[in-house]
Amino acid sequence: MRLLLTLMLCLSLCTSPKLSLLLQADTEPAAPLSLTAPSYLLMEASTGTVICEKDSHTRMRPASITKIMTLILIFDALEKGSIQLTDTITVSEYAASMGGSQVFLEPGEIQTVETMIKCISVASANDACVAMAEHISGSETAFVEQMNARAKALHMDDTTFVNCCGLDVDGHMTSAHDVALMSRELITRYPQIHDYCTIWMENIIHETARGSSEFGLTNTNKLIRQYPYATGLKTGFTNQAMYCISATAKKDGVELIAVIMGAPNFKTRQKDATALLNYGFSSCQVYTDKNEDTLPVLPVTGGLENSVGLHYEGSFSYLDTTGANLASIEKKFELPDSVKAPVKKNQEAGNAIYLLDGKKIGSVRLLYSQSVGQAGYADYLLKTLKEFFSI
Repeated sequence: MRLLLTLMLCLSLCTSPKLSLLLQADTEPAAPLSLTAPSYLLMEASTGTVICEKDSHTRMRPASITKIMTLILIFDALEKGSIQLTDTITVSEYAASMGGSQVFLEPGEIQTVETMIKCISVASANDACVAMAEHISGSETAFVEQMNARAKALHMDDTTFVNCCGLDVDGHMTSAHDVALMSRELITRYPQIHDYCTIWMENIIHETARGSSEFGLTNTNKLIRQYPYATGLKTGFTNQAMYCISATAKKDGVELIAVIMGAPNFKTRQKDATALLNYGFSSCQVYTDKNEDTLPVLPVTGGLENSVGLHYEGSFSYLDTTGANLASIEKKFELPDSVKAPVKKNQEAGNAIYLLDGKKIGSVRLLYSQSVGQAGYADYLLKTLKEFFSI
């Protein structure tokens, strides 16, 4: 027998959700919009729900939106503590030789990790990408291997990286779908990226053998100035890839990722990305439960403790595109009446089930907060003696 505990929630939308459990709405993606770009995808960031798409698994050249994965690995290294923002990077001759978009780093020039992140995020600097790749992994080749491993872990099945900056080479391919996946990973796992990719203009200082000189960074993503809700993320262009963008924006608690691949020109890229974002904001609402309420304590039989606490595995998020009344969402706890020892910490105890109009829309696992060992004969004897002498 299971004890079903019901708790009604009437939560307002959260303006900046930080979610650790990601659920998709049980709705079909909307019909494709009439856009010019040959491939695109619109995704809601907190849930990963695809709102609309067109040929989103078509493999195409990504140009500089490749750098989204480069930035993921940089922030991975920061999170692990293997590098710090204040660490200094010495630019190699190979890194300084990169063509395409660059900040004209010179061999032997020294810059901090944070400055390199700005150069990559704002000015799309190929030379800064390679310098960071060499610093983190020893070589660009080794770094690219890590990029592909990270892509595989994110189920980016359409993607093969050959370099860390996006210059056109044979075999360097991805898709709008995969760009959305890595964009979502970057902005949800490392939201501090927005502190860099929303910089419009900033100067860096070149320190070389010839002395100090200023160099101005200007954001390649014009949506930062032209679209009021824009928060990033990365543009790209080569003659073979044409005009690409992964555009992120946030409005009223809804965070969107609009990916455009292969647009014929700059204006079309901007227009299509704006149309996708506007469509998403007009049709989406997000329900978020941070799961900060107190959970019941479960009785334990045959254990060294009489009860065990519970905690949520994470938060819950649900995307709706139907205009439903999300305030009517109901949360129910599915838990046993008691649990038999031994109990292991973080083992599943039950589930929190979310219902909308009586239909299940998702769930969050409930886990044991501590371990409880199984009591033996000596434990029962000691417990009996304690109870006897406490009378």
